[in-house]
Parts: sequence; C-alpha cells; structure tokens
Amino acid sequence: MAQDKPGRNDPCPCGSGLKYKRCCLRSGADGNVARAVHDELEQALQGREFETVEEAQAAMDRFMAERNQRPMDDFRGLSPQQMDQVLQAPFDSPSLVTFTDPLPTEPRAPIVTLFTSIAEAVGEKGFKPTAKGNLPRQLCRDALQAFTDNGYEEETPRFGQVSGEEDFPELHVTRLVAELSGLLRKNRGRFILGREARDTLKREGLAGIYPQLFRAHAERFNWAYSDRHSDLPIIQQSWLFTLYLLSRHGDDWRPAEFYEDAFVTAFPMALEEVGQPTHWSPEHDVALSYNTRALRRFVRFLGLAEIRPSTEGRRSVLDGGEIRKTPLLDTFVRFRTG
Repeated sequence: MAQDKPGRNDPCPCGSGLKYKRCCLRSGADGNVARAVHDELEQALQGREFETVEEAQAAMDRFMAERNQRPMDDFRGLSPQQMDQVLQAPFDSPSLVTFTDPLPTEPRAPIVTLFTSIAEAVGEKGFKPTAKGNLPRQLCRDALQAFTDNGYEEETPRFGQVSGEEDFPELHVTRLVAELSGLLRKNRGRFILGREARDTLKREGLAGIYPQLFRAHAERFNWAYSDRHSDLPIIQQSWLFTLYLLSRHGDDWRPAEFYEDAFVTAFPMALEEVGQPTHWSPEHDVALSYNTRALRRFVRFLGLAEIRPSTEGRRSVLDGGEIRKTPLLDTFVRFRTG
C-alpha cells in the first residue's frame, strides 16, 4: 500500500509542521521519512481488508490524523499538529497557547527600558530625527544611562563611545520595533507617538505597550538584521518553540547548548541551510545563530529569560552562557499542553 509522494506545499510527512518544500524535500531526507511513515501505516493496517478505495483512504486519513496528534520526543512533547500551530499560527492557537494582554503589572525588560526613554523624549511635542533619520545623540546617551541604571550594562557600549543611535544596537532595534508596531512614527518631520500608543500608555501603561512590542519583534522585525550569520529563517519562525522550551525547562539554570541542541533536534533541516561555513561546522553555525538571535536578542532582550556566563566549558568560540526563564515568561505566555 504505497503512499503518493507529498506535493511541494503539502505538510511534510516527518511531522515538522513545515511545508514539504521547506523541509525534507530540501534536505533530501524524504525517502527515509516516507519509508518510516509507510512502515507505521502498514503495521497499523495489517490484517485489515477494505471493500472500496474510499474506505482504505479513510483509514489512512485516520491513521495520519492520529499520528499528527501523537507527542514526539524530537519536539519535546509537542505533536506534529501542535508544531504546525507553533510555526503557522502562534498568535491564533488558543488551544495551545495564549498571551496575556495587557499584563497585570508593568514588565521589566531591556526593550521596555529603552522604549520608555524614547517615549519620555517624545513627550507631547515630539522631536526631530537626525539627518539620517535616527534618534538624537543626547537621547541615546540618556537611554544608555537608564539602561545601565537598570542593570543591563552587559554588552553595551561605554558612554563616551555613543555618538548616535547606530553606536547603541539595542536602542536602534527598539526604535525599529516601535515603528514596526505603530507605537512610534514620523509626522511632519518629527518622531511622535501614535494616538493608539498614547491612549494605551494612559489607560494601561507599559503593561499594555509590552504585548505590542513583543508581537512586532516576533513577527515583523527581521532577526537576521545586521548579524552576519546565515539566513536560517526557521530560527525566527520557530520563536514560539523557543518560548515553549523555556516554559518547560527554564526553572533552573541550563547551558545554552541545551536549547541549541533542542532546536537542531526539532529542525535538523537548518543544518542544510547554512551552506559551507569557512571556519566552523554547520552544527556550530546553527548553534551560534540560534544563541545570538533566539536566546540573546529575543528572549533576553524581551525580558523573558536571563543569561549568565557558563560555569563549565563550551564547544564554541564564544561563551554560550547559562539561561533560565524570568517570571515574566509565565505571566505573559500560557501554554496548554500535557
């Protein structure tokens, strides 16, 4: 009872939640996957007889539906069906996850501290950008002072080195995300807060602003922006899987390698996307890209996790650190699994 080869836009039979063209077709693993699925199906239907083709097709459809609802070790307990929701509809899958909006209290996060500096500078009248369209130097220096005062001094430039927005990458990203979310915009040559942003701040404060910043960062901001790593769009597309991993395993400090390895196990096709790095292996390139984008510049920047230097050695050139979730993660994101 051979199965037809899936179409390019069909769900991949490996259960990754990705389309076939972006998963096993690209990696060349489709033969092994198809054989594995065929063997499972043959065992499930062994000894059964069907009077019509339609009856046989219905039995195969039931088998695939049950298979897609079965938790998988490679997905850390998520089923292929749930992984499809993670990748394709992260904000529209209430049976799997919900987001608290607004938050019950004002959140503590690097992006919130920097947005506050921008919003306070905007005030009622707004301010003019620089000739390049960036934030003015004094605002950048004031934001850096607030950043360090809140304990976010790690990996930030020294005060004397900040002559503009481009010298302060975290502030630059915050400004871009605020614009993508519609909270910050330009009007008649001045930066201003949008009307909805002003209303939200007045009504809910930063507890209402945070979900808008989060969504813009997760969905609209390009995580690969200026980091010089391989493209690897699956790292951003799977942002909810990263939050799921932290929600499930983040109570204690764990090496960053734990999360890097969990990502590669769930999405091995990423190793096929990096090309041929000159100085390190595909495994290292994927791990470094994931650490940079998903762990440091997403969950830590959004205040959902904290990172400290590793207490043990690491396989990579850079110290991947150890990571655990913050209370904000469980307050903001509620998974309904298990």
